Amino acid sequence: MSAGVGVDLENLWIRFGDFVAVRDANVHIKGGDFFSFLGPSGCGKTTILRAVSGFLDPSEGRVLIGGNDMKGIGPNKRPTALIFQNLALFPLMKVWENITFSMEIKGASARERRKRADELLDMIALPGQGDKLPSELSGGQRQRVAIARALCAEPDVLLLDEPLSALDLKLRQHMRTELREIQQRVGITFIYITHDQGEALTMSDSIAVMKAGVIDQIADGKTIYNDPSTAFAASFVGENNVFRGRIKQIMGNEALIETNRSGTLLARISTANQGRMKAGDEAMMFIRPEALALAGEGAAGSNIVSARVNHEEFEGNVFNIFMEGDGGKELKVSIPNVGQSFDDHTGQNITLQYATENAVVVPAGELAAE
Repeated sequence: MSAGVGVDLENLWIRFGDFVAVRDANVHIKGGDFFSFLGPSGCGKTTILRAVSGFLDPSEGRVLIGGNDMKGIGPNKRPTALIFQNLALFPLMKVWENITFSMEIKGASARERRKRADELLDMIALPGQGDKLPSELSGGQRQRVAIARALCAEPDVLLLDEPLSALDLKLRQHMRTELREIQQRVGITFIYITHDQGEALTMSDSIAVMKAGVIDQIADGKTIYNDPSTAFAASFVGENNVFRGRIKQIMGNEALIETNRSGTLLARISTANQGRMKAGDEAMMFIRPEALALAGEGAAGSNIVSARVNHEEFEGNVFNIFMEGDGGKELKVSIPNVGQSFDDHTGQNITLQYATENAVVVPAGELAAE
């Protein structure tokens, strides 16, 4: 199995009549990486996947696999294999026959096929399951068989379109780990489509966050979570509190924001926007619920937020406090439960504090839908 084949999208546009599904996408996917396209339904993720697999021709731009332009090369001639949501296993074929179907088409003997099926069953941690029918396996096991079948075709690039979406939460979380381990074992490039941030963050080397056909940000998961470049990325990936306002002053890579309801607050400017923002610009500041803490008596300064508590929830590992926030959105604070006693603050005004590096400023923009 050849490892390390990269994929490049160069100025990729995909239109359906007047509708632009993908707008000027430029993406470099390193060979051997687990790369995810993350975004809400209808943002163009699957359209990109279909262009890479050859089921859809770009309106403009190029798809390169291993440096080779794929123009005019059909799906069955590309070094890719595609796994769909519905898996499409053959119900009347045994598991080993399903896995080695691509070898049967090429005329391999039953003995060769059986040997290869057993190797792949070992790899996906299903040894000895080859003689079962797909209906005798659990959802997670069928998922692994679909992966083994795709790998049997020896692709350079494996394309996965929301393959875990039909599984229940616990199994999905288990399969994330499995998928990542399989990918690292085989060493080939995985391109993964998902709207689930947890999936993207736990499995990917790099993530492209997409909104309405446009790629908003490409980075590793930690960067996208801690250093988003747009309001959309900040609000789509993980929970975030937003404070709207204008930049009052810029000091190096930090900014003072005159917020609409919480006074003047200090935050760092996200890396992608450093040097691009100026006093008077409309801006949004984001702070994660876990980055806020209850402040001591008499706390003051530009890292302090005060608001009235609407209600509280005890979630076991955290106490969640919901307060009056900005523009009708509640402000959420998550305080770890480390065995402390916790008073109910409902109806009270409380003061919170945060570290400047945990608050990030980006230009005002569209937030992800709830």
